[in-house]
Amino acid sequence: MPKKTFFVLSKKYHLVAMLLLITVSAYSQDLEPRVYANVPKNLNVIGVGYAYMDGNVLTEPSLPITDFTIQSHNLAASFVRTFGLSNKLARVQVSLPYTFMDGSANVNGDNINGSRSGFSDMKVRLGVNLLGSPALDKAEFGKFEQKTILGVSFVTSIPTGKYYDDKRINIGTNRWGFKPEIGISKRFAHVYAEVYGGIWFYTNNNDFLGKKLEQKPTYSLQAHASYYFKNHMWIGFNTNWFFGGKTITDGVSDDSQIDNWRVGGTFSTPIAKGQSIKFQYHVGAYTNNGLNYYALTAAYQYSFF
Repeated sequence: MPKKTFFVLSKKYHLVAMLLLITVSAYSQDLEPRVYANVPKNLNVIGVGYAYMDGNVLTEPSLPITDFTIQSHNLAASFVRTFGLSNKLARVQVSLPYTFMDGSANVNGDNINGSRSGFSDMKVRLGVNLLGSPALDKAEFGKFEQKTILGVSFVTSIPTGKYYDDKRINIGTNRWGFKPEIGISKRFAHVYAEVYGGIWFYTNNNDFLGKKLEQKPTYSLQAHASYYFKNHMWIGFNTNWFFGGKTITDGVSDDSQIDNWRVGGTFSTPIAKGQSIKFQYHVGAYTNNGLNYYALTAAYQYSFF
Protein backbone atom coordinates (compact mmCIF):
# COMPACT_ATOMS: atom_id res chain seq x y z
CA MET A 1 0.00 0.00 0.00
CA PRO A 2 1.18 3.54 -0.57
CA LYS A 3 2.71 5.27 2.40
CA LYS A 4 1.16 8.39 3.87
CA THR A 5 2.70 10.96 6.10
CA PHE A 6 2.54 10.64 9.90
CA PHE A 7 1.11 14.15 10.05
CA VAL A 8 -2.38 12.77 9.80
CA LEU A 9 -1.83 11.41 12.88
CA SER A 10 25.23 16.05 56.12
CA LYS A 11 23.95 12.53 56.51
CA LYS A 12 20.47 13.85 56.10
CA TYR A 13 21.23 16.74 53.78
CA HIS A 14 22.02 14.32 50.97
CA LEU A 15 18.38 13.27 50.99
CA VAL A 16 17.72 16.37 48.89
CA ALA A 17 19.33 14.52 46.00
CA MET A 18 16.45 12.02 46.14
CA LEU A 19 13.68 14.57 45.82
CA LEU A 20 13.16 14.89 42.09
CA LEU A 21 12.66 12.40 39.28
CA ILE A 22 12.17 14.23 36.01
CA THR A 23 8.70 13.53 34.68
CA VAL A 24 9.38 12.49 31.12
CA SER A 25 7.42 9.26 31.07
CA ALA A 26 4.49 9.09 28.68
CA TYR A 27 1.21 10.61 29.77
CA SER A 28 -0.18 9.13 33.01
CA GLN A 29 2.22 6.16 33.21
CA ASP A 30 4.32 7.76 35.95
CA LEU A 31 6.97 5.94 37.99
CA GLU A 32 8.17 8.54 40.50
CA PRO A 33 9.94 7.36 43.67
CA ARG A 34 10.44 9.73 46.62
CA VAL A 35 7.50 12.01 45.81
CA TYR A 36 6.75 12.27 49.55
CA ALA A 37 10.41 12.26 50.68
CA ASN A 38 11.29 14.02 53.92
CA VAL A 39 13.48 17.04 53.06
CA PRO A 40 14.09 20.50 54.57
CA LYS A 41 11.80 23.44 53.87
CA ASN A 42 12.92 26.34 51.66
CA LEU A 43 14.74 23.92 49.36
CA ASN A 44 14.95 24.52 45.61
CA VAL A 45 15.68 21.78 43.07
CA ILE A 46 16.34 22.44 39.38
CA GLY A 47 16.47 19.47 37.06
CA VAL A 48 16.90 18.59 33.41
CA GLY A 49 16.22 15.16 31.97
CA TYR A 50 16.15 13.04 28.85
CA ALA A 51 14.00 10.00 28.05
CA TYR A 52 14.02 7.60 25.13
CA MET A 53 10.83 5.61 24.53
CA ASP A 54 10.18 2.88 21.98
CA GLY A 55 6.85 1.21 21.31
CA ASN A 56 3.17 2.14 21.43
CA VAL A 57 2.96 5.38 23.41
CA LEU A 58 -0.43 6.57 22.14
CA THR A 59 -2.50 8.81 24.40
CA GLU A 60 -5.77 7.29 23.20
CA PRO A 61 -5.77 3.49 22.76
CA SER A 62 -9.25 3.72 21.20
CA LEU A 63 -7.79 5.11 17.96
CA PRO A 64 -8.15 2.71 14.97
CA ILE A 65 -4.39 2.18 14.79
CA THR A 66 -2.54 -1.16 14.69
CA ASP A 67 1.09 -2.26 14.26
CA PHE A 68 2.14 1.02 15.86
CA THR A 69 5.75 1.68 16.82
CA ILE A 70 7.34 5.00 17.64
CA GLN A 71 10.74 6.24 18.78
CA SER A 72 10.42 9.24 21.05
CA HIS A 73 13.18 11.51 22.37
CA ASN A 74 12.02 13.69 25.25
CA LEU A 75 13.69 16.57 27.08
CA ALA A 76 12.26 18.02 30.28
CA ALA A 77 12.96 20.91 32.62
CA SER A 78 11.64 20.80 36.16
CA PHE A 79 11.62 22.94 39.29
CA VAL A 80 10.70 21.99 42.87
CA ARG A 81 10.26 24.31 45.85
CA THR A 82 9.56 23.11 49.40
CA PHE A 83 7.92 25.26 52.07
CA GLY A 84 6.02 25.07 55.34
CA LEU A 85 2.23 24.89 55.40
CA SER A 86 0.69 24.89 58.92
CA ASN A 87 4.01 23.43 60.11
CA LYS A 88 3.75 20.60 57.58
CA LEU A 89 6.26 20.03 54.78
CA ALA A 90 4.77 21.04 51.42
CA ARG A 91 6.18 21.26 47.92
CA VAL A 92 5.28 22.47 44.47
CA GLN A 93 6.76 20.91 41.32
CA VAL A 94 6.50 22.18 37.75
CA SER A 95 7.66 20.08 34.78
CA LEU A 96 7.59 20.90 31.07
CA PRO A 97 8.74 18.31 28.46
CA TYR A 98 9.67 18.81 24.82
CA THR A 99 9.26 15.82 22.48
CA PHE A 100 10.78 14.65 19.17
CA MET A 101 9.15 11.51 17.77
CA ASP A 102 8.98 9.51 14.59
CA GLY A 103 7.56 6.12 13.71
CA SER A 104 5.12 4.09 11.65
CA ALA A 105 1.61 2.69 11.98
CA ASN A 106 -1.27 1.03 10.18
CA VAL A 107 -4.41 3.17 10.24
CA ASN A 108 -7.56 1.67 8.73
CA GLY A 109 -5.38 -0.41 6.39
CA ASP A 110 -3.10 2.45 5.33
CA ASN A 111 0.64 2.47 6.10
CA ILE A 112 1.70 5.72 7.77
CA ASN A 113 5.08 7.08 8.78
CA GLY A 114 6.49 10.45 9.73
CA SER A 115 7.62 12.62 12.62
CA ARG A 116 6.43 15.23 15.07
CA SER A 117 8.08 17.64 17.54
CA GLY A 118 6.92 20.20 20.07
CA PHE A 119 6.14 20.86 23.70
CA SER A 120 4.18 18.25 25.65
CA ASP A 121 1.60 18.99 28.34
CA MET A 122 2.95 20.75 31.44
CA LYS A 123 2.44 19.12 34.82
CA VAL A 124 2.13 20.89 38.17
CA ARG A 125 2.13 18.95 41.44
CA LEU A 126 1.20 20.50 44.80
CA GLY A 127 1.69 18.21 47.78
CA VAL A 128 1.83 18.26 51.57
CA ASN A 129 3.05 15.64 54.03
CA LEU A 130 0.28 15.48 56.63
CA LEU A 131 1.98 13.14 59.12
CA GLY A 132 5.57 12.26 59.96
CA SER A 133 7.25 15.12 58.11
CA PRO A 134 7.22 18.52 59.86
CA ALA A 135 8.48 21.62 58.06
CA LEU A 136 12.07 21.84 59.36
CA ASP A 137 14.83 24.20 58.35
CA LYS A 138 18.23 22.91 57.28
CA ALA A 139 19.72 22.84 60.82
CA GLU A 140 16.72 21.13 62.43
CA PHE A 141 16.41 18.62 59.62
CA GLY A 142 19.82 17.09 60.36
CA LYS A 143 18.54 15.83 63.74
CA PHE A 144 15.26 14.37 62.49
CA GLU A 145 14.75 10.63 61.85
CA GLN A 146 12.05 9.71 59.33
CA LYS A 147 9.71 6.85 60.19
CA THR A 148 6.27 6.83 58.52
CA ILE A 149 5.00 9.66 56.31
CA LEU A 150 1.44 10.17 55.10
CA GLY A 151 1.08 12.70 52.30
CA VAL A 152 -1.40 13.97 49.72
CA SER A 153 -0.89 15.61 46.34
CA PHE A 154 -2.91 17.24 43.60
CA VAL A 155 -1.45 16.95 40.09
CA THR A 156 -2.65 19.09 37.18
CA SER A 157 -1.90 18.33 33.53
CA ILE A 158 -2.10 21.59 31.56
CA PRO A 159 -2.79 21.37 27.78
CA THR A 160 0.35 23.19 26.63
CA GLY A 161 1.30 20.39 24.22
CA LYS A 162 1.32 20.77 20.45
CA TYR A 163 -2.02 19.62 19.05
CA TYR A 164 -3.70 19.51 15.61
CA ASP A 165 -7.45 19.00 15.67
CA ASP A 166 -7.39 17.18 12.30
CA LYS A 167 -4.58 14.74 13.17
CA ARG A 168 -4.87 11.31 14.74
CA ILE A 169 -1.51 11.36 16.51
CA ASN A 170 -0.50 14.34 18.64
CA ILE A 171 2.04 15.25 21.29
CA GLY A 172 -0.48 17.24 23.35
CA THR A 173 -3.87 16.01 24.61
CA ASN A 174 -5.88 19.25 24.16
CA ARG A 175 -7.60 18.80 27.54
CA TRP A 176 -6.96 19.23 31.24
CA GLY A 177 -6.21 16.38 33.62
CA PHE A 178 -6.46 16.35 37.43
CA LYS A 179 -5.17 13.69 39.81
CA PRO A 180 -5.74 13.71 43.58
CA GLU A 181 -3.32 11.26 45.21
CA ILE A 182 -2.46 9.86 48.64
CA GLY A 183 0.90 8.34 49.52
CA ILE A 184 2.65 6.51 52.36
CA SER A 185 6.44 6.38 52.82
CA LYS A 186 8.06 4.16 55.47
CA ARG A 187 11.73 3.89 56.42
CA PHE A 188 13.29 0.55 57.44
CA ALA A 189 16.96 1.25 58.25
CA HIS A 190 18.52 1.58 54.73
CA VAL A 191 15.28 0.72 52.89
CA TYR A 192 12.45 3.10 52.01
CA ALA A 193 9.10 1.60 51.00
CA GLU A 194 6.41 3.72 49.31
CA VAL A 195 2.87 3.25 48.01
CA TYR A 196 0.77 5.89 46.19
CA GLY A 197 -2.81 5.72 44.98
CA GLY A 198 -4.60 8.28 42.79
CA ILE A 199 -7.32 8.89 40.23
CA TRP A 200 -6.95 10.85 36.98
CA PHE A 201 -9.99 12.91 35.94
CA TYR A 202 -10.12 14.49 32.46
CA THR A 203 -11.98 17.32 30.79
CA ASN A 204 -13.37 16.74 27.28
CA ASN A 205 -11.40 17.19 24.09
CA ASN A 206 -13.93 18.99 21.88
CA ASP A 207 -11.62 19.12 18.84
CA PHE A 208 -10.86 15.46 18.18
CA LEU A 209 -11.14 15.01 14.40
CA GLY A 210 -14.26 17.20 14.47
CA LYS A 211 -15.78 15.18 17.33
CA LYS A 212 -16.00 15.33 21.12
CA LEU A 213 -13.77 12.89 22.96
CA GLU A 214 -14.53 12.04 26.58
CA GLN A 215 -12.59 9.75 28.91
CA LYS A 216 -13.62 8.03 32.10
CA PRO A 217 -11.35 8.32 35.18
CA THR A 218 -8.14 6.28 35.29
CA TYR A 219 -7.15 4.67 38.58
CA SER A 220 -3.45 4.45 39.41
CA LEU A 221 -1.35 2.63 42.00
CA GLN A 222 2.44 2.89 42.42
CA ALA A 223 4.85 1.01 44.70
CA HIS A 224 8.57 1.62 45.25
CA ALA A 225 11.30 0.00 47.33
CA SER A 226 14.67 1.76 47.51
CA TYR A 227 17.94 0.80 49.20
CA TYR A 228 20.36 3.55 50.27
CA PHE A 229 24.10 3.09 50.64
CA LYS A 230 26.40 4.95 53.05
CA ASN A 231 27.78 7.09 50.25
CA HIS A 232 24.17 8.29 49.54
CA MET A 233 23.90 6.32 46.32
CA TRP A 234 20.64 4.39 46.01
CA ILE A 235 18.89 1.84 43.85
CA GLY A 236 15.18 1.18 43.62
CA PHE A 237 12.54 -1.17 42.26
CA ASN A 238 9.46 0.55 40.79
CA THR A 239 6.07 -0.70 39.64
CA ASN A 240 2.70 0.82 38.77
CA TRP A 241 -0.75 -0.25 37.67
CA PHE A 242 -3.32 1.77 35.72
CA PHE A 243 -6.93 0.73 35.17
CA GLY A 244 -9.97 2.37 33.55
CA GLY A 245 -9.90 5.33 31.19
CA LYS A 246 -12.53 4.14 28.69
CA THR A 247 -13.05 6.72 25.92
CA ILE A 248 -16.34 7.92 24.43
CA THR A 249 -16.42 9.61 21.00
CA ASP A 250 -19.55 11.67 20.23
CA GLY A 251 -21.48 9.62 22.76
CA VAL A 252 -20.31 6.24 21.44
CA SER A 253 -18.31 4.15 23.91
CA ASP A 254 -15.11 2.54 22.59
CA ASP A 255 -13.48 -0.76 23.51
CA SER A 256 -10.62 1.15 25.09
CA GLN A 257 -10.47 0.42 28.80
CA ILE A 258 -6.86 0.35 30.02
CA ASP A 259 -5.38 -2.40 32.20
CA ASN A 260 -1.62 -1.76 32.31
CA TRP A 261 1.13 -2.90 34.65
CA ARG A 262 4.70 -1.59 34.39
CA VAL A 263 7.92 -2.48 36.22
CA GLY A 264 11.32 -0.83 36.33
CA GLY A 265 14.41 0.15 38.27
CA THR A 266 16.10 3.41 39.32
CA PHE A 267 19.74 4.21 40.13
CA SER A 268 20.86 7.53 41.64
CA THR A 269 24.24 8.79 42.82
CA PRO A 270 25.55 12.15 44.06
CA ILE A 271 28.32 13.70 41.97
CA ALA A 272 29.00 16.86 44.02
CA LYS A 273 27.46 18.80 46.88
CA GLY A 274 23.80 19.38 46.02
CA GLN A 275 24.15 17.62 42.66
CA SER A 276 23.11 14.16 41.53
CA ILE A 277 22.39 12.11 38.43
CA LYS A 278 19.69 9.51 38.08
CA PHE A 279 18.88 6.73 35.60
CA GLN A 280 15.67 4.75 35.22
CA TYR A 281 14.41 1.94 33.02
CA HIS A 282 10.82 0.70 32.88
CA VAL A 283 8.87 -1.63 30.61
CA GLY A 284 5.34 -2.94 30.24
CA ALA A 285 4.88 -6.17 32.22
CA TYR A 286 1.27 -6.47 31.06
CA THR A 287 -0.86 -4.32 28.78
CA ASN A 288 -4.25 -4.92 27.21
CA ASN A 289 -4.70 -1.77 25.15
CA GLY A 290 -1.92 0.50 23.87
CA LEU A 291 0.89 2.05 25.92
CA ASN A 292 3.13 -0.97 25.37
CA TYR A 293 6.61 0.54 25.31
CA TYR A 294 9.93 0.65 27.15
CA ALA A 295 11.63 3.78 28.43
CA LEU A 296 15.15 4.80 29.40
CA THR A 297 15.61 8.08 31.29
CA ALA A 298 18.56 10.09 32.59
CA ALA A 299 18.31 13.19 34.78
CA TYR A 300 20.59 15.73 36.42
CA GLN A 301 19.49 17.86 39.35
CA TYR A 302 20.93 20.68 41.42
CA SER A 303 19.62 21.44 44.92
CA PHE A 304 20.13 24.69 46.82
CA PHE A 305 18.62 26.88 49.57
